[in-house]
Amino acid sequence: MNRLAASVGEIALRAPVLTAAGSGGLGAELSEYGDLGELGGVVVKSLATFEWEGNPAPRVVSSGDSMINSVGLSGPGVARWREEYLPELARTNVTTVASIWGRSVQEFGDAALALRGAEIAAIEINASCPNLEGRTGIFAHSASLTAELVHASKDSGFPLWVKLSPNTPDLLAIAEAALQAGADALVLTNTVLGMGIDISTRRPTLGGLVGGVSGRGIFPVALRAVYECRAAFAETPIVGVGGISSGEDAIAMVMAGANAVEVGTAIFAEPRSPWRIQREMMKWCDLEGTSLKEICGVAHG
Repeated sequence: MNRLAASVGEIALRAPVLTAAGSGGLGAELSEYGDLGELGGVVVKSLATFEWEGNPAPRVVSSGDSMINSVGLSGPGVARWREEYLPELARTNVTTVASIWGRSVQEFGDAALALRGAEIAAIEINASCPNLEGRTGIFAHSASLTAELVHASKDSGFPLWVKLSPNTPDLLAIAEAALQAGADALVLTNTVLGMGIDISTRRPTLGGLVGGVSGRGIFPVALRAVYECRAAFAETPIVGVGGISSGEDAIAMVMAGANAVEVGTAIFAEPRSPWRIQREMMKWCDLEGTSLKEICGVAHG
């Protein structure tokens, strides 16, 4: 029995652990720490059709066990990524998921279309990034805008995973809108909005003022989001992400209803953490004599 066999919809994964967007770089940067082909997959840093510098420094600060980032979606753009980074990833035989972003619905659609024909398995729509349309500040705070992102990305021809925000009381309504628009999976969740202040300079610590809080502290928030969405959407593929730092965390996500998980902030302190977490999951399954598919959603009774 392959106790760690996993899938997200029709995409079969070798294992349940993927790297989260932004944590493993644009390509095969983490390959010096382990065999990427042993992981469930790599979700690359979010890409637009254009090159983007991101926010002013400082971009990352610590807050206890958590991290606050205001990187601002810096990246080389889809065309350059396909030429310079994707070939190396393809050689590792890893399942690759491309994350996309844009400043408007049209720019999301353009980014998705620019990926057509690429050697990737799926597109992760970073709906929980800042935007310039509407009044919500984040696409995934609006059910209608989230649905528009899905519609705009469908011509890519790839399965669409939609990454949602925990910073809204309307998560279930927004998730339902994404699914009705044709999303193939939910990714739950992105960072929690926060900031830091340096009391010596009496100024905000981030150049972008407000950033996304990630790390161990947001794990219960992400776990709750996964649990609620599994209860509401029994058959929907779900990828759990947010604060996972151990095999026990990942197992809890699966019990809440996640079909696979992504590891993000833990990589910054321990680049080998995705492989360690996967080993810990296997050890737990062996001790319990069970598999991930058998325990998926078991917390719902």
